[in-house]
Amino acid sequence: MSAEADFRALAARKILVFDGGYGTAIQKYGLSEADYRGELPLDLDQKGNNDLLCLTRPDVISAIHMAYLEAGADMIETNTFSSTRIAMADYGCEHLVREINLAAAKLARDACDAASAKDGQRRFVAGSIGPTNKTLSLSPQVNDPGFREVDFDTLKATYREQCDALIEGGVDFLLVETCFDTLNAKAAGMAAREAEAAAGRDVPLMLSFTITDMSGRNLSGHTIMAFWYTLRHLKPLTIGANCAFGADRLRPYLAELAKDTDALILAYPNAGLPNELGQYDELPERTAELIRQWVDDGLVNMVGGCCGTTPAHIAAIARAVAGLPPRRVPELAAKTRLAGLEPFVMAA
Repeated sequence: MSAEADFRALAARKILVFDGGYGTAIQKYGLSEADYRGELPLDLDQKGNNDLLCLTRPDVISAIHMAYLEAGADMIETNTFSSTRIAMADYGCEHLVREINLAAAKLARDACDAASAKDGQRRFVAGSIGPTNKTLSLSPQVNDPGFREVDFDTLKATYREQCDALIEGGVDFLLVETCFDTLNAKAAGMAAREAEAAAGRDVPLMLSFTITDMSGRNLSGHTIMAFWYTLRHLKPLTIGANCAFGADRLRPYLAELAKDTDALILAYPNAGLPNELGQYDELPERTAELIRQWVDDGLVNMVGGCCGTTPAHIAAIARAVAGLPPRRVPELAAKTRLAGLEPFVMAA
């Protein structure tokens, strides 16, 4: 069976478990700049360039993958959140984009295959595609609202390079995550579909919205339903939300999404909100308790963690949702669904 067929079959029987944060896990290793740089001849300081570790400290990334799999994750993501030319320009590593993505996909694939070989259960790899540090919808210059640092075609080409390498490296799915700008997400989604076609094999798309304030909108001003209506033509395998909030504050937006979405829902919140030092204090049991409430209310099909979450959080989540029924995907009436900043459904 294909990865998508296997995934759907599992999702019909159980709540699937996603992995947790990578930045948090990497920080615990206390790596030096030399660890990040390795033997690469690079001009800029590389400390904090987490994706580069796929090349220079693959042992660290492999260990994190295995820790999440041992905690009960059915799916792990590649360590490639910033592995585009645009994001890597901050570190002068644009020329390493293809190499990083290939290496990251292989590390995740090998970890999943090793875990599956132990117990016969299939694990899945999602290629992580972050939003970049540029936005198509907003100007960075307050005196020139029409100015953009990047255009749609350039951003799509940047995403396409990443998608091609992730697919070549062996990912099962492409996850466009932390979508703070809906137009950026559309560029990434189109690049993913083009890369899938070029590769000649099915690589389903996953999309994850991120809320930037208590209004429930992302940075480009869209509600979660407007985001869904804008991108549903891409026919993603999953839609959902990650980052920004803890599980308690994310719940009402998932409830809205769950009742009018004919795709599987994946949600992975932060471990609460950061404290004054930027650290996350929410304990694994509390995160798991809050996510259990989502499951009890039939809101999700797959759950995991984002910033501040650790293998201990994922293990607690896996225990909390074990044996519970997944959300039933509704059959929606055929209607015209449109969106500006708000969703609009045309009456029959």
